[in-house]
Order: sequence, then C-alpha cells, then structure tokens
Amino acid sequence: MSRVQWHEIPPPLRAAIEGVLGEPIVAAHSQSGGYSPGSADRVVTASGRRAFVKSAGLSVNPDTPGIHRAEAAVTASLPAAIPAPALLGFVEHEDWVALVLEDVETRHPSTPWQPRELEAVLDALHVMGSTPLPPETAVSELPDAIAGDAELWRGIDTSTLPPLPRGLDDFVRSRHEELTDAAARAVADVRGDRLVHFDTRADNILLREDGSVVFVDWPWGARGVPWFDALSLLINVRFYDPHADIEGIVSRHPVFHGMAADAATRVLAGFAGLFLGSSLRPDPPSMPTLRGFQRDQAVVTLDWVRERWEG
Repeated sequence: MSRVQWHEIPPPLRAAIEGVLGEPIVAAHSQSGGYSPGSADRVVTASGRRAFVKSAGLSVNPDTPGIHRAEAAVTASLPAAIPAPALLGFVEHEDWVALVLEDVETRHPSTPWQPRELEAVLDALHVMGSTPLPPETAVSELPDAIAGDAELWRGIDTSTLPPLPRGLDDFVRSRHEELTDAAARAVADVRGDRLVHFDTRADNILLREDGSVVFVDWPWGARGVPWFDALSLLINVRFYDPHADIEGIVSRHPVFHGMAADAATRVLAGFAGLFLGSSLRPDPPSMPTLRGFQRDQAVVTLDWVRERWEG
C-alpha cells in the first residue's frame, strides 16, 4: 500500500492545516503502518511546533474521509484522563478532510509482544475500564457496533469457503450455525458503561519512554464492557506468537475479572465472523493488503474459538 504524501494533499487543505497550527509547515515525514491509504505525517512548523496529520479524499478511498470525521468527533469528546492524543483541529476542502492531532514522542510495542510491554498495555486498559464513561461522550453503543457480526456469519456460503489452515474451513462448515448464534448472543454480553477503543492492536498503541501507554486511532470508539479491548488485544498477541499463553493471561490479569468465559467465547466468535466475512469481499480501493490481513485475523480467532469449544 502506498500512502498519500504530504505534497499530494491539495494546497488549500495544506493551508487550512497550517491555519490550525498558526504558522507554516516546513517539514513533513510520512509514517508507515496501518491500512489507510490516506496521508499520515508528522509535521514541523517554522517555530518547531510538532503535530500529527492524517488526511484523505474520496478519490483516495471512499470510506476514509468518513472514518476521519468519526475519529475527530470521538477524539474531541474523550475525557481528559484518557491516554489519547489531543485533537488540535479538523479541516475540510471539497471532498478532502484532515485531522490535526497532538504529536506524541513514542514508539509502537515490539512484536511479537514482549511481556513487560503487554503488561503495561493491559494495565492501561484496566485503568481505562475502571471508570464509567460520561454520558455526553460521542461514542457508539458497543452492542450496536457488533450487531452486524452475526449477519456476516449468515452471509458466508460455506459451500464456497476457500481452504483455511489446520482444517478451520471444515470447522466453520460443521459449526456454522453455532458460530452465527454465538455472534448474535454476544450483543447482549457487551452492554456496559465503559470506554471501548474497539481496535486495540500493536499499530494502534504507542509507548512513551517512561513506559506509559497512548491509544491512537479512535474512529470506532464505543461504550461497553471494560474487558472488550483487552480480549481483542490478545487476538493480536496470538497473531504474532501462536504459542503465547493467552489463556494464562486471561486467568490472572485483573482487566479480565468479571468476564464470563462463555461471553468471551461468544465475542470471539463475533470477531471471527467480522474478520472472515470481511476477508471474502473484494479488495477496497487502494488497500490491497487489507483482505489478507483480515483472513489471517480470522484464522487466529477461529483457532482460539475452536480450542475453547473443544477444550
């Protein structure tokens, strides 16, 4: 995937970004990672002020501008205590949009995940999930956000399902109805009053030098149960290390206290439907690697569900 570069952003939009920062931008450094084809630049102004800018237009990808608008709305409404970059501004020009965010001096966690870094992120999620979310926070309701997972399962034609590693395609065919039912029942399992990031994986997490954690990319922010993000993070842990003792982590870390085992399995079945159903769709514009990533995520999650069901 090739990202939009700073010089490719329409000049009026670049001028509007400079207006947010109050002075000309003299340097822009494109950032790799993620799955958006839009721009992602760390910028520096004439006085040395730094910011992080993301932009996209409909010609780049028809979905990305709307995702950026959602991220701006969520980020602007997050409580001050949430470890997330501050929104400095949001600007538009014709069909282009740009988020201007606080630039945080950090790095992504190491992958495969290292125990100390994973512990720090789980601790941060535990703190984030320990306080009820103010009702005015502009996020969706988590039950609504995952309601489509069962529909994705129903839309999968198991007779044409392509081969999956370790016989997982046979598992899907034999348990398709149960997987669909589990995903549908998960909607009731995730109702809650805590902040949910909804997309916790290594490329959406930053670590400062002091070990503190910052969560980035908030378009899917929701209100739900406090353990949801930590459970989804363990999919990412297993993605990078198939032998990671994720069940051991579930049994000992306090972020998972109060998470019923059956509820967690149903949520994982929903994730599997999201990943597998999405992976079978045509490639979206300018994002040729996304479907392969979703298939790999589906394999990891289905493996975990099968282990939980078959003991």
